[in-house]
Amino acid sequence: MEAVNQSTGSEFIILGLCDSRELQAFLLVIFSSLYLITILGNIFIVLLIIADLHLHSPMYFLLANLSFIDFCLSSVTTPKLITDFLKEKKTISFGGCMCQIFFGHFFGGGEMVLLVSMAYDRYVAICKPLHYSSIMNRQMCIGLVMTSWIIGFVHSISQLAMIVKLPFCGPWELDSFFCDIPLVMKLACVDTYTLEMLINADSGVLATMSFILLLISYSYILFTVCFFSKDGASKALSTCTAHITAVVLFFGPCIFVYLWPLSITWVDKFLAIFYAVITPLLNPAIYTLRNKEIKNAMKRLQY
Repeated sequence: MEAVNQSTGSEFIILGLCDSRELQAFLLVIFSSLYLITILGNIFIVLLIIADLHLHSPMYFLLANLSFIDFCLSSVTTPKLITDFLKEKKTISFGGCMCQIFFGHFFGGGEMVLLVSMAYDRYVAICKPLHYSSIMNRQMCIGLVMTSWIIGFVHSISQLAMIVKLPFCGPWELDSFFCDIPLVMKLACVDTYTLEMLINADSGVLATMSFILLLISYSYILFTVCFFSKDGASKALSTCTAHITAVVLFFGPCIFVYLWPLSITWVDKFLAIFYAVITPLLNPAIYTLRNKEIKNAMKRLQY
């Protein structure tokens, strides 16, 4: 096989989710509907928080940023997935493939850090309520959001830098619906074992550190409140349930895809769909359906 450099402008062939045209037509309707709901839901949350003065607090400021990231994350791969259902031959340029990798890790890494910031906000609100206003001030909130974007960018650019110059061999076929580093590296004409270890370490450190910080935050919240008040423990558990659910749904696929690869194609595709399509859809519902202030804000829109 001949090694081909990215400068030739070659394209990757995307094998997609299935070969059946009937099933693809069905999936086109399903994923188009899910994407539309995801976009409208996340944009609605952002606009609602901006418009309603009762929601101008640190928790909802962070929630608005989470919804914006979910909007961006779902838009990295889903539009391409939907349009490919209409095509006989599914391809993506080398540049488009690298963009998917960059923005996927950019928004994904940023969301990890933002979830940690939201956990810290809940920790301060529940464990240090008297100091909440002074700790979670405007500067702190902006700093937490900026930190999530910066870490996401550094993580993404470091991942991209390690693969963008690799020589690839034909056929350039990706057995998935989008470009991701493990799939692209399989097409390299050189031994990538060391590079795979570095990339997994990069992703693993960010994901593991974020997950550990989240576990510590929520464990300390529940331990502190249980120690002082059983009634308070029930309230704190109710407050944090949505956050914990979102964390599990977000980090679950990441752990299997990057930290514990199964090398089973249909499992990888299912986890990729869950991460790229389902999670950005579920987050708005998880954070709003049980939130009384959000419900009240929606009621105020009717008057």
